[in-house]
Amino acid sequence: MLKHWPPLNALRGFEAAARLGSFHKAAEELHLTQSAISQQIRSLEGFLEQPLFLRNGRRVALTDAGFDLLSTTQSLLQQLAVGIRRLDQYRKPNQLVVNTTPAFARHWLVPHLADFHRQHPQVDLWLLTTDETPDMATQTIDIAVRDDLSAQAECSFRVLLEDRLYPACHPDLLDTPVDRRTTLHGEREMDWSHWQVQGGRDVGQHSQGLNFSDPGLLLDAAAQGLGIALVSQLLAAPARERGLLVPLDDQRVRGPKWACLVHRDSEADPLSKSFCDWLSRSLQIRVALE
Repeated sequence: MLKHWPPLNALRGFEAAARLGSFHKAAEELHLTQSAISQQIRSLEGFLEQPLFLRNGRRVALTDAGFDLLSTTQSLLQQLAVGIRRLDQYRKPNQLVVNTTPAFARHWLVPHLADFHRQHPQVDLWLLTTDETPDMATQTIDIAVRDDLSAQAECSFRVLLEDRLYPACHPDLLDTPVDRRTTLHGEREMDWSHWQVQGGRDVGQHSQGLNFSDPGLLLDAAAQGLGIALVSQLLAAPARERGLLVPLDDQRVRGPKWACLVHRDSEADPLSKSFCDWLSRSLQIRVALE
């Protein structure tokens, strides 16, 4: 695709000349000679095979095609400038890039981040959420905290805790007859087949209902009273504390293992150690409260 692009320097010169209405002023702004700007414009017009300016002596005005290209060029250059400025975040001295799932970020990590920030205000944390497990060898990530992790090369792997699952619903649904409650289905361990295989008792779940690929949305749906769901003990704790979820059974079954990967280059970093120590301690406190 790049071979069909006009020269980027010519686009920059065209934008300046079109915006300022003068080849001379464009040359001053870009620290070039006027003849260099003129050459860039001629090169661009040759590439596009149509004039972009109407020339009348020293005065120039845009053609209709020039007006059209100006809008496109300004949008392109602005987007490029924003993208380049965004790269500054990769060289912040105290930056720590943490990857996790959207569900863990929304239902556990973000609600606890104030505590981490209070203890470690020097850490410039960048929280990167993805549905897919990251490749730590090719992505700029210091730590990954997820329930779908396995060991990767050049990383230390550590299981933080094994989650427990239980069926739950909004308190208002308790007055609804069991056979009229909608069943909410998740994926992997959040699927009701996992509950049954692990010996979970029948709580009125049906094979039909509403289906969710994101365990966080599944939890939100249950907390809003849409139906009964198999939920994570760890992630559902805030909803239970707010009275939005109640267990349908005292039984608990094995859930996913929450683990962390720390890239080899980040292992000795005090920022990574601070986050990992805080995370492990906070998760253990949560488990002790359950």
